[in-house]
Amino acid sequence: MEKITIPKGKKVYFSSDNHLGAPTMEASLPREKTFVAWLDHVKKDAAAIFLLGDLFDFWFEYKTVVPKGFTRTLGKLAEITDAGIPIYFFVGNHDLWMHGYFEEELNIPVFHKPQQFKLNDTTFFIGHGDGLGPKDKGFKRMKKVFKHPVSKWVFNWLHPDLGVKLGKYLSVKNKLISGDDDAKFLGAEKEWLVQYAKRKLEEDHYDYFVFGHRHLPLHIALNDQSNYINLGDWIQYFTYGVFDGQTLTLETYTPKEN
Repeated sequence: MEKITIPKGKKVYFSSDNHLGAPTMEASLPREKTFVAWLDHVKKDAAAIFLLGDLFDFWFEYKTVVPKGFTRTLGKLAEITDAGIPIYFFVGNHDLWMHGYFEEELNIPVFHKPQQFKLNDTTFFIGHGDGLGPKDKGFKRMKKVFKHPVSKWVFNWLHPDLGVKLGKYLSVKNKLISGDDDAKFLGAEKEWLVQYAKRKLEEDHYDYFVFGHRHLPLHIALNDQSNYINLGDWIQYFTYGVFDGQTLTLETYTPKEN
């Protein structure tokens, strides 16, 4: 379990599901500018920033090529890490094909599975949230296919112009891949990430479970000591998490005219 000490007056921020590039680069540009403005806002008192996946609607790292665009976001992330503020990135189901670029260029560690963190004395279980819990069986099978080394090898041999175009098309059109076809509140007893968190609590205690993927801002008490947080998204809600060293809350960033 990685430990992070939060200095007095500092905070830890959590964000997820920007889906930059969707439905088109032009359409997502205002949202990207809003997100970069948020990064500028939180860097003033950030002890750390957690990005919980689907930052991009599609991402694939060829050996010497990455998708065109996202210059404002990548530049701001580099500025923040260069200033000594750590950023932790968890891949989502849309940007799972990451392989070294963030680590090498931005000094951002990338996690492909949920991780345990201790922020001061508070324990966190953090991940994107896709493929967890009792549901998503079709998606789980599809994810295994996409994560398989053979699939990555085959896709790598596509010319980047063709590969990125195909990836973007599938990402926007195929709900099985996106996992966003059920982005509505089911009730706490039917939320599969809540069920997953409760099962994890049978193994060990966590104060907070923090996920994205559902595109819904949710704060659900699991018991008297543990809470499930879903961060929402940067498409409809513009919500994010803030941990002040003791309590994690959901807040909304007001988009500005761009």
